[in-house]
Amino acid sequence: MMHHDELSRRQWSSHENSEWKLGVIACVLALLTSLSFAQTQAGESSSRWKAVFQNRLASFGHRNWIIVADSAFPVYATPGIELASSTEILSSVLKYVAGAISSSRHVRATVFLGQELQFVEERDYPGVSELRKQITAPFSRDQVSSISHTEVMSKIDEAGKTFRILFIKASETIPYTSVYMRLDCGYMNDEVEQKIRPAMPAAGSWELK
Repeated sequence: MMHHDELSRRQWSSHENSEWKLGVIACVLALLTSLSFAQTQAGESSSRWKAVFQNRLASFGHRNWIIVADSAFPVYATPGIELASSTEILSSVLKYVAGAISSSRHVRATVFLGQELQFVEERDYPGVSELRKQITAPFSRDQVSSISHTEVMSKIDEAGKTFRILFIKASETIPYTSVYMRLDCGYMNDEVEQKIRPAMPAAGSWELK
């Protein structure tokens, strides 16, 4: 017959094992809940900035700006300059934004990149070489101009006095990777514009018939 003390020890051991198993299950459930919450937050964050961008793209036109910026970009005090934040990497945000602009009928993008980006070295910021390729990939060669950071910021400051501007801040931590897109009329190209301007002085005033 089993001794009373031995029986008590076994019962206590069984009780401890049950508590340990319940503790493990509780930890697993907490972890799954935390992951699910994080995924939900990431999904909501993605949905928020995309909804803001799509809304602005529909209403924006010639001389408005859309900028996909690195994570250190400042918040402007100017009322017409709006900020939307994303937890996604810059290349992912840019691919979505550039694709949507390219697919729109009413606007097209003239793109400005900071000249400084050409001189950011891989040894200082691993991944910058690949990111440079990803930044230019969505655009044709004639869409992109390289100007100094100071110059492009002057353009933004001046445009912000009159026109609405949307910044979408990505999670990128490599400097000078912001992509500045000035919107132009999508159904008017530069060749047509160059034909119209010289013809105007010779035509005189336009009279309705």
